[in-house]
Formats: sequence, structure tokens, C-alpha cells
Amino acid sequence: MDAHGWKGEGKMRVIIDRFEGEYAVVELEDGSMAYLAAKLLPGAREGDVVLITVDHEATARRKKRIQGLWQRVAQGKNEKK
Repeated sequence: MDAHGWKGEGKMRVIIDRFEGEYAVVELEDGSMAYLAAKLLPGAREGDVVLITVDHEATARRKKRIQGLWQRVAQGKNEKK
């Protein structure tokens, strides 16, 4: 991780190069370009630096909740037999 906290697992810094219709063309950390849906970047402008992160904690909570729901569905099916 650098001094700005930009690098690390599940993190990426991109720079908005320009907008093309419904897409933003962004420069990735390796210098390559990619398209992102502009609606994912509300209020962002050309030249803005955007930090993209994966929220591992929220993902784990969501997976646990969904697993619980599936278990309830499976138990409900077994009870009807």
C-alpha cells in the first residue's frame, strides 16, 4: 500500500479520462483504458481520481444471510415431506 492507501487487495485507483455517452473511459493503474458505466460515478468529472474497493466485510455478511435463507428454504421443503 502506498502513502495514500490506494493499493491493496480489492482496491484500484482509476482516473476518468473522458465520458462517451453512457460510459466513462478510465485509465487504470497500469496505463490501460477501460469503460465503466457513467451512472456508477455520480458527480464525477473528467480528471477525477476514483478509488474502487471491494467491501469484503459486506460481502461476507451478504453471503452468510443468503446461506441462511437457503437453509430455511431447504428446511421448509423437508418439513412438507
